[in-house]
Amino acid sequence: MTEIFSAPWFWWAIAIAVALPISLVVLTEVHNALLRRNSYLARPVSLVRNYVLPLAALLLLLLKATEVRADATTVRVVATVLGFVVLVLLLSGLNATVFQGAPEGSWRKRVPSIFLDVARFVLITVGVALIFAFIWGANVGGLFTALGIGSIVLGLTLQNSVGQVISGLLVLFEQPFEIGDWVATRWIDGGRVVEVNWRATHLDSGNGVYVLPNSLLATELFINRSLPRGEHSIDITTKFSAADPPDAVCRMLTGLAQRVPQLRAGADPVTLIGATGEYTTTVPLHTPAEDAEARSTFLRWAWYAARREQLSLDDVTDDFPSPLLFDDALQVVGRSLHLSRTDQELVREHVRVVRYGVGEIVQERGTVPVRMMFVVSGRVRLEVRSGGAVVGIRTLERGDFLGQTALTREQVKADARALDELTVAWIDRQSMESLVLRRPLLMQEIGRVIEERRASMRRVTAAD
Repeated sequence: MTEIFSAPWFWWAIAIAVALPISLVVLTEVHNALLRRNSYLARPVSLVRNYVLPLAALLLLLLKATEVRADATTVRVVATVLGFVVLVLLLSGLNATVFQGAPEGSWRKRVPSIFLDVARFVLITVGVALIFAFIWGANVGGLFTALGIGSIVLGLTLQNSVGQVISGLLVLFEQPFEIGDWVATRWIDGGRVVEVNWRATHLDSGNGVYVLPNSLLATELFINRSLPRGEHSIDITTKFSAADPPDAVCRMLTGLAQRVPQLRAGADPVTLIGATGEYTTTVPLHTPAEDAEARSTFLRWAWYAARREQLSLDDVTDDFPSPLLFDDALQVVGRSLHLSRTDQELVREHVRVVRYGVGEIVQERGTVPVRMMFVVSGRVRLEVRSGGAVVGIRTLERGDFLGQTALTREQVKADARALDELTVAWIDRQSMESLVLRRPLLMQEIGRVIEERRASMRRVTAAD
């Protein structure tokens, strides 16, 4: 019995028999905890538990407990298998810790997959070479020499491609632009970045997608119009007649810019006078991607607003409305207010027919109307904000009217937005007050409409 205790293999056998089960239990608990957290380290821990520890224990038993020679075939086979498992473990652990666990937006997430594949190939090649060199005594010097010469030849052959790859890496790591940024180069006036990979950058110009090699972007000048963030704006130039009052023109243009849907929140547009008859309106936007739409909306609205304000945009005026359209508008006003033909003739000189463009605000909430408006053609939607969203409460069509609170001097509670090209008849407040004095029952009708719309608004806001 004393001889057993004093034998060199005994304590090795006892240590392996005790340590292996304990280690397996501990690693099992660690593995389960990592699985519950969806950790990328669960797979490497599983490899250690299922393969590395049992093979390492078997190798120690062969070498220490059974005292098999290290150069025996059995030992070499077990050591080779263990070496391959350790190599797989290193690859898995490196991928989990360096790349899979990397924060979003970090350089580790932007490394192209082709470079990861090349790195894995090199690591596997070196690992296999070391395994055969140390375990089987193989001469791998010639292999590394051949690989070195082959790499030089391949590098010379693919130097242009390698240059593009390096340029792609520089673009990926430096991040001079992000997905969604608006970039201009000497090949394209402007395009939105939709994809960046190790070889090329894709720019969507609206007329197609430009694919620019990163080698060009790395060596050529380009402009990121989305930088600095939140400070993008466009300048829109319009020309009016020299006879138009400059203050009236500036007030109209600035008011239009304040209502452009793409206007950056918290920013204020401004209109400046340039050369004779020229005005430049600066409209702050969120991104250059909104330039075309914002410019189109502003210029379209300016056409209608200039004619309502009796200003000569581009030195042009028109003869709107025609006599036939004016008579039609007068009839709409008469039917809406239940006016006799005599009353219609009395208000004729106080009626003005104007137009609004699609999407224009006809009446803004929080303001006190100075006139009543009667819909001749087109549609108007009354909108309120409820819970951060715009909600329509009613759509007005031909014969309906708005601005009735002009008589009560109350602020309107809803925006009125044109859904189509809109034609309305204006009657100023004083003319409406004179008409109400002659027809007291008219005020009751107007009061009923006011209460109906207030009730509709309460129902919408209460339902939110």
